Amino acid sequence: MELYIFGRFLVLDGKESAFEAALGDVVTSTRAEAGCVEVHGYRSVRNARLYYLHSRWKDAKVFEVHAKLPHTENFLEKVEKLLDEPRDVKRCVRIV
Repeated sequence: MELYIFGRFLVLDGKESAFEAALGDVVTSTRAEAGCVEVHGYRSVRNARLYYLHSRWKDAKVFEVHAKLPHTENFLEKVEKLLDEPRDVKRCVRIV
């Protein structure tokens, strides 16, 4: 069953460019993974400090592999210092 990931990131004021660079790097690397169906980064139109990451995976098993890869761990380590509040990541399955 496909797995959908929704990540929400509120970035510290003035750290938007650094976050966008880190997001771009991880999205590029993630797209090359065999189990990744799609991945995209977004910025809110109402709050320029609010970002989202959405990804779709063949199944939970391939996502678990992704979560342990160096580019994923490096992204999380980098952005931890750029956030105004803890990241919020949800794992979901499509129901309709």
